[in-house]
This record gives sequence, C-alpha cells and structure tokens, in this order.
Amino acid sequence: MEELSKKAPAPSLLSLCLDAVAARLISDNARAGGGVGRTGWPGGCGGGDGLGGFSEDDGGEADEDRLHPEEVAEGLPWELLHRLASRLPPVALESLHHAAHARCCSSAKTTSGLGLQDGDRRGMKRSRCEDFSTTWQLLFKLRWPLDNAGHNNLGTVDWQQKYWEKHLQECLDEAAESAFLPSFCGNIGELSISAKIMNSIYQSIDTSQHHSRLEYQCSKFGCYVRCLRLQGVLCNAETSDLLQQCKLERLMFIRIISDPEVNGACLLLSWHAETLLSLEFIHCQLYPTIMDKICRSLCQEGSSHGIQRFSIKSSQICETKPLTISSGLLNFLSSGKSLHLLSLNDTKMQSSLAQMIIHTLLESSCDLHTLEISENNIAGWLSKLNKSSTNSLALRSDIFMNSLSILNLRSMIPFISWSIQKENPLLRLTVENCELSSIGVIMLLECLTTVKQPLDVLSIADNHLGSSVAAALAKFLGSHVRALNATDIGLGTLGFQILEEALPTEVALSHINISKNRGGIRAAYFVSRLIGRAPNLVSVNAAANLLPPESLEVICNSLKQGT
Repeated sequence: MEELSKKAPAPSLLSLCLDAVAARLISDNARAGGGVGRTGWPGGCGGGDGLGGFSEDDGGEADEDRLHPEEVAEGLPWELLHRLASRLPPVALESLHHAAHARCCSSAKTTSGLGLQDGDRRGMKRSRCEDFSTTWQLLFKLRWPLDNAGHNNLGTVDWQQKYWEKHLQECLDEAAESAFLPSFCGNIGELSISAKIMNSIYQSIDTSQHHSRLEYQCSKFGCYVRCLRLQGVLCNAETSDLLQQCKLERLMFIRIISDPEVNGACLLLSWHAETLLSLEFIHCQLYPTIMDKICRSLCQEGSSHGIQRFSIKSSQICETKPLTISSGLLNFLSSGKSLHLLSLNDTKMQSSLAQMIIHTLLESSCDLHTLEISENNIAGWLSKLNKSSTNSLALRSDIFMNSLSILNLRSMIPFISWSIQKENPLLRLTVENCELSSIGVIMLLECLTTVKQPLDVLSIADNHLGSSVAAALAKFLGSHVRALNATDIGLGTLGFQILEEALPTEVALSHINISKNRGGIRAAYFVSRLIGRAPNLVSVNAAANLLPPESLEVICNSLKQGT
C-alpha cells in the first residue's frame, strides 16, 4: 500500500486525449513533411504575411486519413488549444499555429460583422499570440539553452521567427561543412540535413529524404530569416535562389576568396539590398576590384543605400604594388546617409586610404556614431597634412564630429586631439594596448582636460607610459571624467607621488583602475587622498601594486573620515 501511495496520480481523461491528438499530429506532420491541410494556408514563405505556411503537395498519406491541424484549431477552445501546443514539436506547432491564425482571422471578420469593438478583437488575437510565443520560447531555450537571444531586446521578441531563423542557420552551417569536403561536387540544395537536426523539429526518426534536404528547409522556413552568417563556400547562384524568400536585414560573409564566391555574394547583396541594414565581412579578400563590385551590388553611383552598420575585419581592402584604392568603397561611404557604424579593423589599410576615408566621411552627410579604424598601418598620416588642408577639414567637420560618440583608433593621437576640440559629444575613448608614447598621451590628456564637453570614460590601459604622464593625468581627473582605466601604464612610486600631490580638490570619479603599476605605499597614499576628494567614488582597483601591510591602515583611515 505504501508503494502504491507513492506512485504518480493517474492522468486525467483530458490529458490522455490531448496526448493522443498531439501524437497523431506529430505522426502526420512527420509523414507529410509539415503539410497543414487540404488546401494549405495563405501567406508564409510562399505568401506575404510572414507566417510560414505549408501545403498539401508536400506528400504524405491520403487526405481523408489525416488529422488536419485546421480541424483541431476549429474544434478546440483556445484554452485547450494552448495546452495542446505545449505538447508539440516545432513543425507540428508550426502547422497548428497557422491553423489557429486562420481561425483567429476568421473570428475577427465575423466579430467585425457583428459590430464588436476593435479593442475586443485585438485583445482576443493578442492573447492567442502571446501564449503561442511562450511555447516557441520554451522550444527555443530547450534546443539552444546557452543562446541569449532576446535578453537585450527591449521590445517584444518574435520567438517563432527566432526559432526558425536559428534552425536554418544550423542547417546552412552543416551544409557548409559538407561543401568544404574535397569530395563534394553536387548541388548545395540537395545536401541532407543530419538526423539530429531533423529529429529536433519533427520528433521523428523516419523523416523522408526529400524533407531533410536543405532546399526543402529553406523553402519552408526561409521567410523567417532576418539575420544570416554565410561561409564563402555557400556563396553562389544556387544559394542565392534558396534564400530569395528571406528578408535579410543583417548579413555576415566569412572567407570570401574566389571569383565564384564573390559573384555569389554580389547576387545575394543585390537581391536583398533594399532590406539590408547591417553588413560584415570577416577573413575575406576584398581587393579594390572586388570591393567595387560588392559596393555596386548595394548601390549605383549617385544613389544612396540604407546600410546602417558596415564592418570589415581581418580582410585586405587595398593593393600596395601599385597602391590601388577602391573608388566603389569611397562612393559607398559618401552615399551612406543612414550609416551609423563603420569598422575597418585589421584591413592592411595604408595611411593614404585612411586619409581618403576621413575626408569622405567629413564631406558626407552621414550621422556616424561609431568609427573604428584600428590595427592598421596608418601611424603618422595626420602629421603629413599641411595646415591649409587641416583647416579645410575643420570647416566640414562640425556635423560629422557632433554625431560621433564612440571612436576606436590606433596611433592617431593627433587626430583625436584635433577632433575633440570641435565641441563634439565624444563620451567614451578607449586606446588600450596601442603602444602609445608618453608625449602623445600627455597631448591627449591636455586636450581632454580643456574641452567644454568632458569625457565620461577613458581607458589608456596597457601602454608603457611611465611616471611622466602623472601630472597631466592628475589634472585630467579634475575634468569631471567618471571612469578611468590606467592599469599597467608604468606609473611606479614616483608617478603615484605626483598624482597624490597634484590631485585636484574636487574629483567626479566613480570608478578607477590603477592596478599593476607597482606603486607600493605611494599607491595607498594616492587612494587615500582620492577617497577624500571624490565623493561619488564607488570602486577602486589597486591590485598588483606591491602594497605593504601598512597600506591597509592608511586607506581605512580615509574611509572612516569620508562621508
């Protein structure tokens, strides 16, 4: 009797019935490949409303022998329909979702004829969508528990769209691995997706070969895709056809090297040029002739484009023998009225190209917020500009510099010093591990100290500067900067002594990192004085400064005296 009392309670009749309906829908979907009914629902990847509809031509058993999702959606009340949805794998849920959508639309038309208020109709539809969204979210987290999709999204997340977008990305990544093999010589669309991926969406091991092909998956779920990452091996005319139903907003290309790959990428870009907002190239060979072709795919000369974020990383964009620069790239930058972010990181850029890019941006009407031209061979190019050219640049720089809020450059201290004097709203500056000289940093700090709009965050970490920057750094601390990272810059005991003695009486700092500077007891004395003069101070990192035991008493006394 005791053993019987510990057994789980018997399932209710309703639960058994829902399990049976779910099992039948799963079985029918696996055999039919996701068909939803006798006629299929409008819209989806073959239509225009964004819902991935399926049709009966996918195959499967005779129509009269199947349990059609629309019959279930019409026969069950919404409460039971939601409980049934939680029992279904993604493809079966997809079919039920469209059937419920059709019922919802039909109900809206009916209630409109009966004279119900718009708010009542919207409330009914919104409730259904919210419940199904929760089911899609659970399926997403179950399949990809480490993915943080939606965590930083302040708006409503379409988990159905996120699920199928991530699914198709997995299919494409797997197809790329197969296409990389030397033995591969077929069509990419005919590649079969692994049983593991197919089982995750069908919950069945007997999925047909036709439904396991990449071409079929793209045709069914491509309409959900807004963001894609494509290896160069997938960039061809066939893939462009497979992805025509996508409404791409963000696109990343990796390792585009050969001419066929370039042509395939250009086909994709020209097809999705109207919807693309973000474009990124990583480890690609983007010589000027190639860059010209890519830029022409996005916009013709004299016309504008809608790209907001443009990034090239670890890819060569110019030829050095002889020096050749892409005119298409410069035209692209000049016509980018919507361009907010430009990143040309580690592109083997020479100083002449950097100068042309800055000139182009200054002359353009873009509202650029973030500019990164780091890890390039451009040291000293600004010093070559004569005064007349610098003055002409200054006349055109007001709009450009007023929009810029994040600047990530390397070995361009003169440009930074010049630009920040233009009353720009630059809020954060990071020049870490840039092999900066003490003279350049002193020049920078002097400029930052006198600007009308003070900097919020500055990081000069991991540059061997020595104690010579201490006086300028102390003066800068009085400029209302709120966070400073000066770790491992070689201050030493002398540098901390200068900082302590020259520290302004009022400091607005909230956070400071002065670790790894071998300051000894002088580091403790500086921290002690800073605590007394920075009422908003929240955190201090003074680790790895060889602090002696008596440092604790020095700092604690300041904490006791502080408010």
